[in-house]
Amino acid sequence: MEIELKYRIPDEETAERIWEDSLFSEIEEDDSREEIQMMAIYYDTDELDLARNKIAYRVRREGERLIATLKWSGKSEDGLHTREELCVPVPEREPDISPFLESDIGEELEQILEDKEMTELLRTDIRRRSFRIDTGTGLFEISVDTGSVLAGGGEAPVQEVEVELFSGETEELLEIGKHLQEVYGLETEDTSKYVKGIELICGK
Repeated sequence: MEIELKYRIPDEETAERIWEDSLFSEIEEDDSREEIQMMAIYYDTDELDLARNKIAYRVRREGERLIATLKWSGKSEDGLHTREELCVPVPEREPDISPFLESDIGEELEQILEDKEMTELLRTDIRRRSFRIDTGTGLFEISVDTGSVLAGGGEAPVQEVEVELFSGETEELLEIGKHLQEVYGLETEDTSKYVKGIELICGK
């Protein structure tokens, strides 16, 4: 289960402030700061079988690694995103659902796709700067994402901050998010990068 908060960042200056500020310095994990370029391709059938079943499948290059991810049963409200998620390292970018077939959703996934070919649906190109904080009762990752979503011949900018729950309680995640939101005057973001791409395809 992936649980995270998302907030829109209004401008590049605010993004830099969040990244450089010492707001969480007392509880920031040593040597946890990281900056990587992430390029992801989301795949689906020509009939959008995965999208129609509210399933997202992507292969993302994270620095030197390729990670295939399956997400489903997602919902978002007031910036809080929750969904089932499976991630596995893969050797190549070509779509291949076989690593997920032994999972709880494997049989459903196989029935939905019926051996249909998957092709590129949309892609994202994101610069992620992240660090972890340890409150003593929970572990969280704060990420500043800047980049774009490309789909349907269009492009949508991405400038947001995510707070992901690694361990602990959702209540504490909400407290951290509220503090971050109030300090920087952020608005909640209920639209995921994947949904931004779908909206581009649909012409919204």
